[in-house]
Amino acid sequence: MSVPNLKKEKASPVSSLPSKPTPLIDQEITDLVCFSHLRWNFVFQRPQHLLSRASRQWRVWFVEEPIYGESYQLELRSIDPNLTVVVPHIPHGSSPEKSLELQRRAVDQLMAQHSIQDFIAWYYTPMALAFSRHLKPQLMIYDCMDELSAFLGAPANLLEQEKELLKRAHLVFTGGLSLFEAKQGRHEHVFAFPSSIDFNHFSPARNELPLPTDLVSIPGPRIGYSGVIDERMDLHLLRSLAQKRPDWQFTLLGPVVKIDWANLPQAPNIHYLGFKQYASLPHYFSHWDVAIMPFAINEATRYISPTKTPEYLAAGLPVVSTPIHDVVSMYGHLTPVAIANSPDAFEQAIARALLENNSWEEVDVFLLSHSWDTTWAAMSQLIQSQLALQFE
Repeated sequence: MSVPNLKKEKASPVSSLPSKPTPLIDQEITDLVCFSHLRWNFVFQRPQHLLSRASRQWRVWFVEEPIYGESYQLELRSIDPNLTVVVPHIPHGSSPEKSLELQRRAVDQLMAQHSIQDFIAWYYTPMALAFSRHLKPQLMIYDCMDELSAFLGAPANLLEQEKELLKRAHLVFTGGLSLFEAKQGRHEHVFAFPSSIDFNHFSPARNELPLPTDLVSIPGPRIGYSGVIDERMDLHLLRSLAQKRPDWQFTLLGPVVKIDWANLPQAPNIHYLGFKQYASLPHYFSHWDVAIMPFAINEATRYISPTKTPEYLAAGLPVVSTPIHDVVSMYGHLTPVAIANSPDAFEQAIARALLENNSWEEVDVFLLSHSWDTTWAAMSQLIQSQLALQFE
């Protein structure tokens, strides 16, 4: 694949429910049922990238965690002709046992109403086994994108449930190299698929895109972060940087989750702009000067592989990160990526990034070899091989 010739000073680089599709010749699968702890309309990341591509091959049913309301119902939302979000609605006050019973009922109702018989079960959360272990998929896949047991508020029995899922799964994919290292001894078919990139989506940011209205009043230099703001963020680091450099403007995109707004650093040069749609991210990146990943080094970040790293780079942004294992191992060799382990080092790395004129050819060759299309093609090949064994 040739590298696009994009030009910018900071980087010169290169409705309706689905109908049942005809199965592939070498297997009989027509459906994929995914169980996710993340909602489809949350931050657009790994599940959305992969399952959008899976829907070109199968009907995909994305089963979310329940919403609690007045009464039981099964909500179906069509994302595209072959991808449907499935949301069980459960009455307020339902006991844990009743909630699981109704989630199981919702799954059975889905399977019956839409003639889902020969299917793949795809899990992002082991907790979904509690209401789906009775199903009989042709293939079971665990796409382990995070070490959920290390997150704030993780269920007490998550590790026990994961142990069962690893025993039942035919294939295990991991969202990063560190997760692969942690899981490879627990299953005979574990494969690492780190965060990938939709290069064509983010590379237009290398040319000046229209300025978002909520950036108009924020002068440069703009130092940007995009992603969930939660217990993985090093708030002390962010606070220190804002105090050290009042002339820099820190713009943070993304929802605040699981932490109190009152604990967030507040300063005239820190701007929390909230959740942004995936389509609008390149417009923000286009008007940033440096992108940062100020993650804390703790159990919650030990296994993360941030999707933002390749997205920042595709947008032509130099990146400064704390020493997250997967960032260092995958991207640390690239010139526009700096690793800093203290507030002083982080400040100095940002200052250098503001002045440097990086070469992007090596970066783009790397990114184009790690696209979501490439990742899905490799996953699909493994799935087809495993299905061939199942149908022998």
